[in-house]
Amino acid sequence: MEITNAEFIISNTDVKKCPEGVFPEYAFIGRSNVGKSSLINMLTGRKGLAMTSSTPGKTLLINHFLINRNWYLVDLPGYGYARRGQKGKEQIRTIIEDYILEREQMTNLFVLIDSRLAPQPIDLEFMEWLGENGIPFSIIFTKVDKLKGGRLKMNINAYLQEMKKQWEELPPHFISSSENRTGRTEILNYIENINKELNAK
Repeated sequence: MEITNAEFIISNTDVKKCPEGVFPEYAFIGRSNVGKSSLINMLTGRKGLAMTSSTPGKTLLINHFLINRNWYLVDLPGYGYARRGQKGKEQIRTIIEDYILEREQMTNLFVLIDSRLAPQPIDLEFMEWLGENGIPFSIIFTKVDKLKGGRLKMNINAYLQEMKKQWEELPPHFISSSENRTGRTEILNYIENINKELNAK
């Protein structure tokens, strides 16, 4: 898939104010500082489309970007930012859960995982919750340029093995690097194939 057009449409905290219509939506979510904004900018080829920040936990809104005028890329708030107070965490959780559970147009949720880290309970619990609620999702392992080949393979295998304790069938997964554009073609082709299937129905 070639992205020829990417435009910001709306930010909000209320799922009821998300854009109307039937365009499929592909949402991106992950723990704070997982590299979500950089990944979105890399996928769309637009450097400043999603705001990147050295301060984790900056995305507090549901951000809709219209891609090629026929599908939405949705940037969701990050979860698990430790320095946000309990009230702030609850607000973010409500925004995330309302969108994921209520937004009929959401076609696939991409869960971003930092490939450098051991499996984190917060990520595993979040994916378990997605499974319990029947939410279609895929995993994107980010920052893979920071690891040498053998270490990367070990980390991803460890993650998948951990998931197999809970999952009979694992979701699709991708590896990505915003630095060297690893995974861009695979992720965009995956979205394109789903869109084709939807259009054929």
